[in-house]
Amino acid sequence: MTATTPRPARRDRGATLSFLGGAGTVTGSRYLVTDSTTRTLIDCGLFQGFKVLRQRNRSPFPVSPSSIDALVLTHAHLDHSGYIPALVRDGFHGRIYASEGTIALCRIMLLDSAHLLEEEASHAARHGWSRHERPRPLYTVDDARASLDHFVAVRDGQEIALPGSMNLRFSSAGHILGAMSAYLDVEGQRLCVTGDLGRPDDPLMRPPHPFDGADVLVTESTYGERRHSEVNPEDQLADIVRRTVHRGGVVLIPAFAVGRTETILLHLSRLRERGELPDVPVHVNSPMAVSVADVYRSHPDQHRISLDEVERMYGLATPVRSVDESKLLNLRGGPMIIISASGMLTGGRILHHLRAYGPEARNTIVLTGFQAPGTRGARLLAGERSLRIFGNDVPIRAEVAVIDSMSAHADADDLLAWMSGAPRPPRAVYVTHGEPSAADTLRLRIERELGWTAEVPDHEQQVHFANDRELSPEQHAG
Repeated sequence: MTATTPRPARRDRGATLSFLGGAGTVTGSRYLVTDSTTRTLIDCGLFQGFKVLRQRNRSPFPVSPSSIDALVLTHAHLDHSGYIPALVRDGFHGRIYASEGTIALCRIMLLDSAHLLEEEASHAARHGWSRHERPRPLYTVDDARASLDHFVAVRDGQEIALPGSMNLRFSSAGHILGAMSAYLDVEGQRLCVTGDLGRPDDPLMRPPHPFDGADVLVTESTYGERRHSEVNPEDQLADIVRRTVHRGGVVLIPAFAVGRTETILLHLSRLRERGELPDVPVHVNSPMAVSVADVYRSHPDQHRISLDEVERMYGLATPVRSVDESKLLNLRGGPMIIISASGMLTGGRILHHLRAYGPEARNTIVLTGFQAPGTRGARLLAGERSLRIFGNDVPIRAEVAVIDSMSAHADADDLLAWMSGAPRPPRAVYVTHGEPSAADTLRLRIERELGWTAEVPDHEQQVHFANDRELSPEQHAG
């Protein structure tokens, strides 16, 4: 079921920007740009974390999907792409514009997401841990497969005309393979949506292209109040593995299958090359992560590492493909290293490993990236030692280790440095895709250090960038 908001009538007051997601939270990025005749959606992500956010995934989309003319996708992570199958199923019939790398990853990630949703609903129905009598997935594998037919590849730097009068240009954002910032020309105004910006010194991905400038900037703020640690993550990882192996334990690393798993494998393979990694088996228990290897092989221009090193890092680990192989890992015991999705412990095979190995003190759970509030990862980070998994409370006696220098996101200093390269200041900056404290901290720094006008928008807030170049806020897209 979807909302039935009609297609907007022609109007003379200029374009509007509606924050349908990614406002007040680090997930669910969805930005709707409307001109006199056309609607373009930038990103279409899943909400994650607290239940009040996750419930938005089950609510009708704020505008009728059939009224949206085009979708621009900055990158493949599910908090930016994961709602696409539902949008298409519910009536979106336009094209989805994305880079070749993003399309290649979405062909893996959206199908995997749908499979996990179906598997979770089936597991809940069999074991009765859902409050719904007949648990249903948000969308199915068939829905995901149908959505893939809508994708159209756009090259970095290529300018194309979207339906109506908008023009689109992509600019590499670093972060993960295929990630782009989106520049839209709308009724004489230029809008830039950063997507997720990468780090200038990321070991895997190239740095983002410089900011070309825009009238209106929508920036992420995941690490808007933080600076990345300068501690070498390989040294931290080696120390964690050594002490866990000494105890005969299992090193359990929850990791996103795209981006984080590759970075961890890269660090482990470099440690192994230098003789600094104990000789223990490494397992990658994520069919999606195994499939992603081919994408990295086929897009060598989009990352820093050589094909030889790609082969070494993937050759280090034993891929776990079947459910039976996954179950056997829970019986094997340590010492060993298991890398498995999801990175914030929100679902996937990692939960079965957490249930098996979390209660034992000799094991270690390694958190290597941002943990959105409301997720199991965030609860572990906050010191909770009991997690609800598949309807049961599981005690966590394992060591919880944190490596906070592995993130693929630009930190606050990186974001400010990227913005400061603009040839001219934007008239307005909207700080999104961050928790409230992070977004507001970055807003304040933008105002004080750059002298720019910045705002943290509310969920479903609408702003109007008029022909007189003044911005006026309007609440609630309609």
